[in-house]
Amino acid sequence: MNETILAIFAHPDDECFGTGGTLAKHTARGGRVVLACATRGEAGEISDPALATPETLGTVREAELRASCAVLGIEQLHFLGYRDSGMEGTPENDDPRCYHRADPVEATRQLVALIREVKPQVVITFEPGGGYGHPDHVAVSRHTTAAYDLAGDPEAYPDAGAAWQPERLFYTAIPTSTFEVLRERMKALGLDTSMFDQSGAVRRSFTDDLITSVVDVSAHLDTKSAAFECHRTQHNPNGLFRRIPEELMREVMAREYYAQARPAPDPGAARSDDLFSGIQE
Repeated sequence: MNETILAIFAHPDDECFGTGGTLAKHTARGGRVVLACATRGEAGEISDPALATPETLGTVREAELRASCAVLGIEQLHFLGYRDSGMEGTPENDDPRCYHRADPVEATRQLVALIREVKPQVVITFEPGGGYGHPDHVAVSRHTTAAYDLAGDPEAYPDAGAAWQPERLFYTAIPTSTFEVLRERMKALGLDTSMFDQSGAVRRSFTDDLITSVVDVSAHLDTKSAAFECHRTQHNPNGLFRRIPEELMREVMAREYYAQARPAPDPGAARSDDLFSGIQE
C-alpha cells in the first residue's frame, strides 16, 4: 500500500485524541504516516514535578512524542522548530519565537516543502478554531491550509521542491453532538457535568453538519490509549476527558470525526468511513 497520511499538529499529544486511532488503523493495514509537530510543547502542563521542570519540559515532551509515534507506527516525525505559544491570553503568547507569531510566508513555505517531500495523498490538521482556541492550533490550521493550496503550484515557492498536490485535506474535530451525548450520559449516572460549561472545547465545538467522515477505530483503541499514555506530563487529573468514566470515554474514543476541507465535498454526499475512499493509487 502506497497510501500516505501527513498529519500536521502543534504540540506533542495533539496526534492522539482526535486522530490516534485513524493513524494506528492506517499503519496497521500497511499505510504510511508522517507527523509534523510545530513545537515541543514547552509551555504545557507538568502533571508531576518528578517528570519535568519548566526548563526541561520541551525535551521531555519530545521524548514522549517519539514514544507515542513508535506505538502508533508513525514512520517519520518532523519538528518545525517553533516555541509553544501557551494558552490564549498568557505571557507566552508574546514570545517572538512562538508559533502563532511565525511569519506566515515562512511558515507556509516550510509546510509546502514538507508536503512536496512526503508526497501524501491525505493531509490532516486542526479545524480553523483549533478545537478549543489554542493560538498554536489555530495557527497550524491556517498555515497547513495555505500550504495545501499552494503545494501543487509550481510557481509557488519554487525553491521548496517539485510541485505535489495532495488529494484531500481534512480537519479533525469533535462534533457538538459528542459533548451533548457525554453530558446526558453522565447526568443519567448522577455525575457532575459542570466541566462541560467551563470547557473551551465544548464552547468552540464543530457543528455536526460539517462532519464528512466518521472513522471507526474501535479495533485500535488499545493502541490509541497506549499512545496517549506516553504523554505523562500532560495527564491532568482535573482535565475534561480525565473526569469522564473510563467505559464511557472508550465509547467516545472509538469514533474519530473529520471535515473534508479540500476539495469541497459534494452537497448531500453521504459520510465516508475511510479518508482514502475513492482515491485511486
